[in-house]
Amino acid sequence: MDAAIEGYLAWARIEKGLSENTLSNYSRDLELLKRWLQDRKIDDPASVNRALLSEYMAWLLDTGRSMRTAARHRAAYRQLFRFLVREGVLESDPSLLVEAPRPSMTLPSVLSEEEVELLLSMPDATTSIGQRDLAMLETLYATGLRVTELVQLRRENLHLDAGYIMVRGKGNKERVIPIGDRASALIRVWLSGYRGELDPGGQSPWVFVSPKGGCLSRGAFWYRIKHYARLADIRKPISPHKLRHSF
Repeated sequence: MDAAIEGYLAWARIEKGLSENTLSNYSRDLELLKRWLQDRKIDDPASVNRALLSEYMAWLLDTGRSMRTAARHRAAYRQLFRFLVREGVLESDPSLLVEAPRPSMTLPSVLSEEEVELLLSMPDATTSIGQRDLAMLETLYATGLRVTELVQLRRENLHLDAGYIMVRGKGNKERVIPIGDRASALIRVWLSGYRGELDPGGQSPWVFVSPKGGCLSRGAFWYRIKHYARLADIRKPISPHKLRHSF
């Protein structure tokens, strides 16, 4: 099992480009499965079957893990066994028919449409920072981008005439995101004038630049949203992720 897990994690890092955080979670979850199997005198992946994995799922729940945690463990070992079948180590995938626990889902807290419009009315569009923030807020609300994707949006990935943008998100995967007329118009205004005040030489590749022309940080954008929420007297807890949920 040690060799199987190490081989899978190396492949996932190099071939799939999984983030270090995801790899760390998978490594921890697979280590627990390995120890559970070793307690039952099993150390060969070929000896693992559906019944054993179903028993393992029941053990996770019996020992106090939540259904959501158990589902995450299942996702980890399914990736492992798929890899072993792909590599020819196993002839069949023992995890294929193991049922997943069904976590209860809670609806994310969101802003109302009126609150979103109020928030969007707060930036002072007569200043470079205000125009940037307005374009960012509208883009976030109009597209549902993750905050990291928004602050790291590059000029070369704007295709406003065609009505879309390209972003590189989790797992280093590119996605095509439609963008509406209102967000497109605000980005055009930002690029055509005010952006030059923060990046006079036009050398920065980022769409939304910091006051020094660099890439705006997640924390700085979060601070700006909190600032506008206070101006709008929005009492709900607010974050960039909540605006994404509101989309």
